Amino acid sequence: MGPSLSFDFAGFSPGWREGLLALIVLLALYMLLEVFRIRRLRRQKSKAAEAPLALEPAIKALSDGAAQGAEGSAAVADGEDEDVAWSEPPAHLAQEAFMRGVERELAQMRDELDTLRGEFAALREELRHELGQIKASQAVSPLYSDAMQMAVTGYGAEIIAERCGISRAEAELVASLVKNREH
Repeated sequence: MGPSLSFDFAGFSPGWREGLLALIVLLALYMLLEVFRIRRLRRQKSKAAEAPLALEPAIKALSDGAAQGAEGSAAVADGEDEDVAWSEPPAHLAQEAFMRGVERELAQMRDELDTLRGEFAALREELRHELGQIKASQAVSPLYSDAMQMAVTGYGAEIIAERCGISRAEAELVASLVKNREH
């Protein structure tokens, strides 16, 4: 037999109460960790939301700096030394990037609006068609309601007469009534 592992807890024998207490402590630590993660995410969101607002003073300063830069280049040509921040992008680039983003988002929203308008128009036409069928069936005697619905859907007098069991003259009358209502 191989060596066996044995632990000497010096009279300590863990029971279900100790296990439950350990579980509660672990759960509390987990909840504390999640609270810290949520706070960090909120800070990141607020920084992201503040970024466009934070860019406005920088854009203004850069645009003012560009105007002063033209004056400064004349001064440098005269022999005066001036520090130029080569690592900073010009203000117009930041404004152009922002405007391109806004224009892309606007174009996407316009496309979505056009799609919704098309769907709305199709639903409106479908509703008008169904409403016309309902009105046609309510205004006609129950004996001729099937003939009227068939005429609304575009069937000819011959087919209406055969399927509804009415004379061809009656079917033509029903079809002409539907045509008069549509016009």
